[in-house]
Amino acid sequence: MNFEVMEYSVASIDGDYANLKRTDVETDELKLVARALLPPEIKEGSLLKYEMMQYVLIY
Repeated sequence: MNFEVMEYSVASIDGDYANLKRTDVETDELKLVARALLPPEIKEGSLLKYEMMQYVLIY
């Protein structure tokens, strides 16, 4: 299996969801993700790595 590694920044947090913006490629699209799938300590501006179907806090 070929799992792609992606990097995101947390653009905004709205209740139980967060809007993520991809930072490793050029795009204006936001990805809506349930906060239950994200590290609990995220805040707006946090950087995340998505690998092997898991989000990890980078900064």
